[in-house]
Amino acid sequence: RGVKMEVPQNIQHQLGQFQQLQQQAQAITMQKQTVDIQIKESETALEELQKTEDDAEIFKTAGNLLIKVKKDEITSELEEKLETLQLREKTIARQEERVMKKLEEMQSSIQDAMKSSGLS
Repeated sequence: RGVKMEVPQNIQHQLGQFQQLQQQAQAITMQKQTVDIQIKESETALEELQKTEDDAEIFKTAGNLLIKVKKDEITSELEEKLETLQLREKTIARQEERVMKKLEEMQSSIQDAMKSSGLS
């Protein structure tokens, strides 16, 4: 029969923190994907607007409604939205970088703690 090893409290605590950080990393990844999709949609809309005549009828959605808008107004609105989304994307990328670095540090710290406790 194998000897059942008790995981020390400090390692259990570190594992708990590690799992929380993993969940945070997943949430950040989901945010990043959402922002990436919104950026692509805004870029596509701007490309389509460039192809349309200046006097073309253009509509935007507002809930369940379609509202007629002027081309120059919706163009600047989309450009602002795109700029905001790109800033958000950079912020999320920095967050992701920090969390991933912290995960690596914690993983190596947990492995070291387990080795010194004779658990690995």
